[in-house]
Amino acid sequence: MTRSGLSQGVQIEASPLISKVPSGPGISRWSWLALAALLSGLYGPILARLAAQWWNDPNFSHGPFVPLFSLYVLWQDRERFRALRREPSWWGALIVVFGLGLLIGGVVGAELFLSRVSLLIVLAGLVVLFLGWNHMREAIFPWAFLLLMIPIPKIVFNQITLPLQKFASVTAAHVLPILGVPVFREGNIINLPAMPLEVAEACSGIRSLMSLTTLAIIYGYFMEPKKWVRLLLALASVPIQW
Repeated sequence: MTRSGLSQGVQIEASPLISKVPSGPGISRWSWLALAALLSGLYGPILARLAAQWWNDPNFSHGPFVPLFSLYVLWQDRERFRALRREPSWWGALIVVFGLGLLIGGVVGAELFLSRVSLLIVLAGLVVLFLGWNHMREAIFPWAFLLLMIPIPKIVFNQITLPLQKFASVTAAHVLPILGVPVFREGNIINLPAMPLEVAEACSGIRSLMSLTTLAIIYGYFMEPKKWVRLLLALASVPIQW
């Protein structure tokens, strides 16, 4: 066999092996550790305040379970992620820059919600930058689930709870007379013959809404293989509160 024929044979035999090699440059373990240290430095104080709010605010006591569940989903699907081709995209860098812009805006404006959301944006950008859109599509569920760990901004929270409090007080003021209990309502105060009752923020249902929605999604993931049933369970958790 001639030298040219031998080289062609080697190329033909090697081509299937070459096609199996993931595209895109690799990133070492030390680089991942350095990246994790950088994120810890940027978001460490923000995450510390988030954990403190989980601990002290009963409205968001479900928060610690959210990242644990997301990590479990990623770990359970680890083989599928390993089988995906790495197709890094520079669009991820733009997403990271946008997320860092949200971080700066949140820190300067003392807006914790923006600072916390920026972490999720940066994580998504890093996945696209180093692994590709295909990895991000596979991780979209555990990534989106992390939104439930971020408390709603107080101004939005009040806009939600106040109408719900009023709805609860109006409903009680109409139902109690039917049961033979005379009442007189003043705003969110229900005056009974024996004592006045206030429809507090906890009666609005928003506290159980966040917790039950989180629980419904987790239950659906473990117990229901059909995605449409999981979605139905999550949506059904909203009217259950009321």
